[in-house]
Amino acid sequence: MPTIDPELLSRAVARGLISAAQAEGLDRLSREDGAGAPGTPAPERDLADDPERLRFVTGFADIFVTLGIALFLGAAFYLGGLHAGPAPAAAGVALLSWGLAELFSRRRRMALPSIALLAAFSGAVFLAVASSIAAWLGTPARFDALQGLSLALSFTAMLGAALLHYRRFRVPITVAAGAAAAAGIVLGLAQAALPGLSTLSFNTLVSALGLTIFSLAMRYDLADPQRLTRRTDIAFWLHLLAAPMIVHPVLAPFVRGGAVSAAGAAAILAVVLLLSLVALATDRRAILVAGLVYAGIATGWLIRRAGLEGSVVPLSLLVLGAFVLMLGAGWQALRRPVLGALPSRLAARLPHPVGVR
Repeated sequence: MPTIDPELLSRAVARGLISAAQAEGLDRLSREDGAGAPGTPAPERDLADDPERLRFVTGFADIFVTLGIALFLGAAFYLGGLHAGPAPAAAGVALLSWGLAELFSRRRRMALPSIALLAAFSGAVFLAVASSIAAWLGTPARFDALQGLSLALSFTAMLGAALLHYRRFRVPITVAAGAAAAAGIVLGLAQAALPGLSTLSFNTLVSALGLTIFSLAMRYDLADPQRLTRRTDIAFWLHLLAAPMIVHPVLAPFVRGGAVSAAGAAAILAVVLLLSLVALATDRRAILVAGLVYAGIATGWLIRRAGLEGSVVPLSLLVLGAFVLMLGAGWQALRRPVLGALPSRLAARLPHPVGVR
C-alpha cells in the first residue's frame, strides 16, 4: 500500500474529519505496510516527502496577492505618515491588515498573504505604540531605563495584538510573533532595571530567551512526532526564531572585527558540530543554518593557515557548500545513528523517529 500523503492527513485533521491521533496512526500503518517484510529496511524518504517542508506557498496566487498587500499597505503607511504622522499611520495599517486578513486568512486561507498580514499587523501595532510614546515624551529618550520601559510597553502591545490575531485567524507564525514580543518585553525590562547591562550579560539573557523559545518549539514537536498537524508549522517558526537567539550570542564573541583566533576557530567548529547533532536529532535545520556564517569564518582561518591566502573566500564557500550538500543528501541516513545513540524512549518521542522501533 502506498504511503498516505501527509498533506492530505493534515487537511483531514484541520477539517475535523479525523483526530490527530488517528492521523498519526494511519500514517504509521501505511509506512509499516509499505516497508515490506519484518527486518526489511524502510525505504528512504523522497525529498518531496520532507517532513520540514514549508507550507506557505501553494501557488503563484499567494505571491501575487502578497505583492499587492505590500504595495497597498506600504502606500497607505506613506500617505498616512505624510498627512497624520507615524502613529496614526501605523494604527491605520494595523486596521487595514486586520480587514485584509478577514478575507485572505480567514475566508480564503492563503498562507503567504496570511504571514505578510500578520507581520504587518503586529509590526504596525508595535510602531503605533512606540511612536505614541515618543510623541508623548516630546524628545527621544536619553536614559536607557526610559528607553527600556518604552520598548517593554511597545512589545506588550505587540504581544496582545498577536494573541488577538491568533485567536481570530490561527496563523501558525503568530505564536512565534508572540514569543518574539515576549522576549522583547523581557529585554526591555532588563534594560530599564539595569541600564548598565554588560554585553556579556545581555548575550547571556538573549541566549536564555532563545533556549526558552527552543523548548517551547520542542513541546509542539513532541506533541506531533509525525508532523501531521498545525503544531509542526508552529514549531517551525519557533525554531526559526530561537536559532539566531541561541547561536549568535554564543559564537559572536569568538569573532572580533571579522577575525578569529586558533582557539576561537576550534570552538566555533566544535559548536557547529554540536548544532549539527541537535539539528539531526530534532529534524530541524534552522539551528544549524544559524551557525553556518561562523563556520565559514572558522573555515577561512584554517585555509589561511594552510597558506592559501588568495583563495580564502571561494574555498570557504566550497567547503561550506560541500558540508550542506552532504547533510542534505544523507539527512535521514545520518539521523539514524544519532537517534540510535539516544535513549530509546527519548528517541521514539522525537520528531519523525526514523529507524526507531
